[in-house]
Amino acid sequence: MSIDPAFLGRREIGTSDAMERLGLRIGEQLQAGDLLVLTGPLGAGKTTFTRGLAEGLGVRGPVQSPTFVIARTHPSLVGGAPLVHVDAYRLASAAELDDLDIDFARSVVVIEWGRPMASAVADAWWDIEFERPVGGAEDLDDDDLDADAPRFVTIERLER
Repeated sequence: MSIDPAFLGRREIGTSDAMERLGLRIGEQLQAGDLLVLTGPLGAGKTTFTRGLAEGLGVRGPVQSPTFVIARTHPSLVGGAPLVHVDAYRLASAAELDDLDIDFARSVVVIEWGRPMASAVADAWWDIEFERPVGGAEDLDDDDLDADAPRFVTIERLER
């Protein structure tokens, strides 16, 4: 696993640009076989972070949430590993994730909402939790989800 241990722990990220830069700095360190599991509510920064990862990896974009297609593969533009970006929200089990036939060994894989499935597909992975401030949910609209408000990111290395 290739992420510098200095990234472990909880940090506050003030803007979406800073979230993307964090992803870029981590993406520059990733290599084939790395698995990142992203967890957090809508609008917390998971896809923004993944855009930065993609830039750091040097893969073809654009990176968008794979909600409706479940998985997108972004080939490398620099001879490195491709990025496979998965949204596991609608998957019922690790067996359905396995049915996607992802080459975990030769790719960098990011799975949003995949925490319950990680141990079925890897011996070790980076668990990244995203938190965003919440208030009166009845007052929020879709634009508020993208507002530049502080987010918190916690990065851990987990093993089964």
